[in-house]
Amino acid sequence: MFDEADAPQPPKVLTTPLEIAANLRLLLESHDPLMITFPERDQRFQSYVVHVDTDTLALDEMIPRDGERFIENGEPFRIEGFHDGVRIAWDCNTEVSISEIDGNRCYRGSLPDEVTYHQRRNAFRAALKLSQLIDVTLDGVRLRGLGALRGKLLDISATGCKLRFEGDIEDRLQLGQVYEKFSAGAPLGMSQVMVELRHLHFEEHINTTFAGVRFHNLTGQLQRKVESFVYQLQREARRFDKDDY
Repeated sequence: MFDEADAPQPPKVLTTPLEIAANLRLLLESHDPLMITFPERDQRFQSYVVHVDTDTLALDEMIPRDGERFIENGEPFRIEGFHDGVRIAWDCNTEVSISEIDGNRCYRGSLPDEVTYHQRRNAFRAALKLSQLIDVTLDGVRLRGLGALRGKLLDISATGCKLRFEGDIEDRLQLGQVYEKFSAGAPLGMSQVMVELRHLHFEEHINTTFAGVRFHNLTGQLQRKVESFVYQLQREARRFDKDDY
C-alpha cells in the first residue's frame, strides 16, 4: 500500500503570472539546477534561474556553452527543474535575448504562459549537478527483456531516488514491482539493493524515460549511508549559494 503522504500527486498547470513567478522564484532562491533540452537534439544543458518577476525570466549561461547557438538560432527549448521533490517544467517558444546581469552572461525572455507543477512526494530530495550524475544499474528476475537497465541518478532522498534512462523502457518495467538488484556507483556506492518502482514516465521529445524508485528494506548501515549522502548534497548546495553572494 502507498503511504498517503508519499503517494504521487497529479500534475498542476500554473497559468497566472503571480503563481508562475512565485514557483520559479523557488528555483532561483534555492539555486536548483535546470535541465535544458532542444527538440531533435540529443545533448542536454544545465542552467539556473538568475532573475524572475511577473513579466520576465532570465537564465544563467548554459553549461556547456555551445548550446547558446541554438538560442541564437531561435530554436524553442524545454526547461525542467526540481525543488524539494517538486518537478517544475515549462516550454520556451518565444524570443530569448542574450544579455547580462551584474556582468554575467544570461538569457532573458518573457515569463512562460504556463508551468507544469508536479508534487511527486513529500520527502526532501537533493538534486545532483548534471556534471556529477551517478551511474546506476537496475536488474532483477522481474525485469522484462534482456539484460540490466543502465542509467543515471538525478536526485535522491532518504527514502528513494529519481533515475533517467535513455529511450522508451516503459514496457520493461511495472509500477509497484520490486526489483532486487539496484546498484549506484561512486560516491554513493550501493549494490544489490531492493527498490520498488513508484513512478514511470517517458518523455518522447527527448527520448528519455524517468523512473522514481523507493528503497525497499534497507539495512541500517545503508540507510545511514543514504542519509549522509543526502545531507552532504544539501550542505554543498548551501555552501554554493553562500559563495554566490
